[in-house]
Amino acid sequence: MASKTPINHSVVVESTRSGIVRVCGRILFELEANNFSQEDIFATHLALEEAFLNATKHGSKMDPDKEIKVDYSVGSDKVEIFMTDEGDGFDPNVVPDPRYGENLYKTDGRGLLLMRSYMDVIEFNERGNRVRMVRYKEKPRLVETQGQTQA
Repeated sequence: MASKTPINHSVVVESTRSGIVRVCGRILFELEANNFSQEDIFATHLALEEAFLNATKHGSKMDPDKEIKVDYSVGSDKVEIFMTDEGDGFDPNVVPDPRYGENLYKTDGRGLLLMRSYMDVIEFNERGNRVRMVRYKEKPRLVETQGQTQA
């Protein structure tokens, strides 16, 4: 049975492609235990792997001596994941949109787009080396009230 109170976890993993496997499995297990839909589990899995790949490739520059910290909590209503790498960071607002122009046919550069598409909240710290990702089980519904749309 799933816990009603989210439990916070913190894990430090090596900055290698396989470093995320164990923590990813644990997060997905907790999503299932909290009765998240297969859509939510898929979305979280995809975003988690993309964020980790970005942290490994761009943040840690594929240096296995560097570490990536993953803080997460899974509750009955949402999953929240923070991922921090040891890199210099970046400005996510200057990453080109891969759906347009010369970027359309590139084989990389879609990680942020996928993360933003599949998670309900994506936020970066000012330095750009920490991402916060949230996926809610129940999505806020937009309600129109006297001509105004509200969540």
